[in-house]
Amino acid sequence: MLTPEDLQAFMERHNIPGEILFLEQPTLTVNDAARALGVAPEQIVKSVLFTIKDLRVLALTSGTQLIDRRAIAAHLGVGRKRVRLAPPPVVLEATGYPVGSVPPFGHATPLTLLIDPGVLEHPLVFAGGGAHNAMLRITPTEIVRVTQAETLPLHQPKA
Repeated sequence: MLTPEDLQAFMERHNIPGEILFLEQPTLTVNDAARALGVAPEQIVKSVLFTIKDLRVLALTSGTQLIDRRAIAAHLGVGRKRVRLAPPPVVLEATGYPVGSVPPFGHATPLTLLIDPGVLEHPLVFAGGGAHNAMLRITPTEIVRVTQAETLPLHQPKA
């Protein structure tokens, strides 16, 4: 299993500006993380792994937005039911990090990355930092630069 130290080493090797913040308590939810950091939930970046056959897609979205699997399916040209939420063991194997701590880069295996444009609306965001009590402070433009993530509206439209 990878750690925040592995993430820090990856950032140093690739000259990625950002900072891993260690918190006193685990941040298992978006609201927990936002409270602990004193920021809006929209500034918290969720990293959610989906599987489509052998393809692994990491979707990055902000705050409490729900990810619309139909958007991913349409983008990849597959049926919605083929886009499945990866179970925790697959998340750990693919990213190297447990669910709830997955950073946007520095993964154990290559992943396809999609980023919701809502993430790009903030000058500074906080993503998984490699442990349940660690968060990565970084600019969204740096996430896109490092990951080459494709921008795609991922959230479910509000009714």
